[in-house]
Amino acid sequence: MNNQPKNYSSKKFQFEKCIDFLQKAGQSEFGNHFKVYPADYEIIFKILAYFFEDEKLCEQYKLSIRKGLLLTGPVGCGKTTLMMLFRHFLHKVHKYPVKSTRDISYEFLDHGFSIINKYSKAHFQHYQDQMVPRTLCLDDLGLESTIKHFGNETNTIAEILLNRYHLFTTREMITHATTNLNPDELENLYGNRVRSRMREMFNLIAIKSTDKRL
Repeated sequence: MNNQPKNYSSKKFQFEKCIDFLQKAGQSEFGNHFKVYPADYEIIFKILAYFFEDEKLCEQYKLSIRKGLLLTGPVGCGKTTLMMLFRHFLHKVHKYPVKSTRDISYEFLDHGFSIINKYSKAHFQHYQDQMVPRTLCLDDLGLESTIKHFGNETNTIAEILLNRYHLFTTREMITHATTNLNPDELENLYGNRVRSRMREMFNLIAIKSTDKRL
């Protein structure tokens, strides 16, 4: 890998093999046009350090393993694609669905307040004779609409985030997310209370590469 900087090394994973794996997984999932871009190597390396729990690298990049990931960046920079592909590295108990916030809002429109519990208080799974929390990736955070259900206006995603924050503090429930919005825009949308809790729940990783859909 000619473009790989020498300092992209870890005792927990082999970066070159991980890139090759992502390339093959991406082509299998999205088509032969898929490509891992060298401009994204640093971001990929950080995320690998997080998922492989390389404590030394996580400390270097100021990443907390107990928190989730919040990937921010412009439209088409590959946030969702990366979060979908990194699931392939994980044990089945840690694999997470990547769920569009707009789709969750429409589920709320059809089914009401049970949807908030579905993605928070009821978001558990059986593992080794225990009920353990499921990880969730909220895709396109902030692009959902505030939906009315029988006249009750509810910011569904804000409520899910608040519930998952409580479960994060009490049951170590992990939440990942992607967004095109900056922190101020998220605070304007969800309020200071949710934004404050998001700081505790997420490691912020900013992707600055250009639109790959062009």
